[in-house]
Amino acid sequence: MKLQHYLGGLEGLPAPLTFEKRVFVEEWEKRIFGIHVAMMGLSNHLGSSLPRYPIDEVPTAFKDEWTWADLRTGAEAMNPFDYFKFRYYEKWLGGITQFFIDKGYVSEDELAARKEELAAEAAPAVADPVPAIDDQVVDYLRRGDSPRRDVAHPKFAVGDSVRITNVAAAAHTRLPGYLRGRVGTVERIFEGDYAYFTHTGDGIGDPMPIYIVAFDPQDLFGERAEDGPLTIYAELFEAYLEGVR
Repeated sequence: MKLQHYLGGLEGLPAPLTFEKRVFVEEWEKRIFGIHVAMMGLSNHLGSSLPRYPIDEVPTAFKDEWTWADLRTGAEAMNPFDYFKFRYYEKWLGGITQFFIDKGYVSEDELAARKEELAAEAAPAVADPVPAIDDQVVDYLRRGDSPRRDVAHPKFAVGDSVRITNVAAAAHTRLPGYLRGRVGTVERIFEGDYAYFTHTGDGIGDPMPIYIVAFDPQDLFGERAEDGPLTIYAELFEAYLEGVR
């Protein structure tokens, strides 16, 4: 994972982290969250994420896939300096906007023109939502989607020692950088084989088992680890594990 997206184990950061307890700090952030949810509810990934989902009947001109993986990929593509400059939902906005530009739904010129209209308070009224689309998004929220594809077919067993791979990071990864090359113990195997809604290029995408792996902080951070009987747990796709001889 690129530096700006995983800071665990790093020292010398410029200031202590502050934890904002409010889910939404400003009203416009709710709209960004809503856009993301609507995109997931209209995404054609639903055709494979739920059995017999009538994807051809979804009433939308949106003909692409959009999942949490796509949202994360958009954020991870940001310039590191921009990443630290913008707030959480500003990163969402940037990723969603770039997705629509890249897919040809809107151009940068059209966005710039719309921005000028809004700044001049001369923007035309937005059309009322299409009821069928509203119904579809509500239906998605009720059904959800699932990456589970089968019962688990694990290569490793509880109690096995495993080494975390150091596979090259692609556009998006679910492997924390501080675990690469470290050895841990399989603590739990989840009940199913799980797909990731996009192929990341570093091994995940197709259905596979997911494990909880336990690590001794001393093995991860050496003398920097805090004292005490502590254990660090990580949920990891099987592609990120290899056996220890």
